[in-house]
Amino acid sequence: MYKLDLPVDYKQAAAIERRRAMEEERKTRIFNARTRQIGIDKQAIEQQVFDKKQMEEYERKRHEAFAADALRNDRIATMLQKRQEHDVRALNEALNEFRALHQQPNQRREWDLYDPDALKKDKPARVHDDDPRCGIASIQKFDGEDLNGKARKKLQNEQARKWHEAQMREKERARRNQEEADRLYELKQKELDQRAMELQEAEEQCRKAINMATASYNDALNNEQMERERLRRQQELDDNMTEIANHVFGDILTENPAVAQSAFGPHRVIPDRWKGMSPQQLEEIRKEQARQRAEAERLRQEEELRNREFERQASANARAALMVERELERKRRELEKAQADENRRLAQEQKAHLDFLNREVYTNPPTAAYFMQFNTTTR
Repeated sequence: MYKLDLPVDYKQAAAIERRRAMEEERKTRIFNARTRQIGIDKQAIEQQVFDKKQMEEYERKRHEAFAADALRNDRIATMLQKRQEHDVRALNEALNEFRALHQQPNQRREWDLYDPDALKKDKPARVHDDDPRCGIASIQKFDGEDLNGKARKKLQNEQARKWHEAQMREKERARRNQEEADRLYELKQKELDQRAMELQEAEEQCRKAINMATASYNDALNNEQMERERLRRQQELDDNMTEIANHVFGDILTENPAVAQSAFGPHRVIPDRWKGMSPQQLEEIRKEQARQRAEAERLRQEEELRNREFERQASANARAALMVERELERKRRELEKAQADENRRLAQEQKAHLDFLNREVYTNPPTAAYFMQFNTTTR
């Protein structure tokens, strides 16, 4: 008899249960295609998460460092911009100061072109009667002019102003000075009148001398012009006679054929000098034309012979090609017929082999229960 009331061994039962749980856990790992093919490494995943957090922390600190660096660069750029603006402002101030000190309008080269006081600063047409700028034909001197009138009046006004000031300071002294000035003025007036008369006389003599010199110069110019006109007429007459002689005795009227010869070769002529071809040249041209016609006729006959030969060869080649094509068609039909026979034979052999396999080899085909026994355990 079998004893069915044996005590339970809890240690062995726990070991069996542990093995059974391990087997189930192994089944879940093995029969799960995702876990079996890809696999899960928890430690590696945790390490990846830790590395990712460290990388994020590093990126955050890196961005903060970049931001601080950008702020510092912005401050430096602002300081540099302010310094540059200050330097530009100082440079502009120095430039304006330099222009104000060393580049005044009156220091330019072209200042005399647009100087508003140019007429005031300009010299008069003449300073005195003997001014060297006044030439023979300048017409700057006229009788009765008194160029020292303004200077005299200016001197008188200056003297009057001084006399007036002297009178204010001391009346007695002013009277004596006035008397002395009147006396000096009378002497000066006499002296100026005498000088004016002398200058007028000298001017009259100078004008006479200039008129005589001008008349002599004009006579010399007239004689020179008449001589040039005579020489020009004589030269023109000589040129006309020479041209007439050249035309009479030249190659154009004498119809010299050598003048039509071009310098670029014996086969070229000058059209405006060519008088036509000679009889020998015309005869040579006719002979050359006859030779060219004969040569053209010979070439035409040769071309006609070549065309007939080409047509004959083309016809022969066409006939040969037709025969070759017919032969190839015949061989192609024979080859297709042989290939069809071979395919029928191979089909019959394949069908007989399949019938043999189904009848003799595949006599015990597996059922569905055979395939269900796989993947039931992990061992």
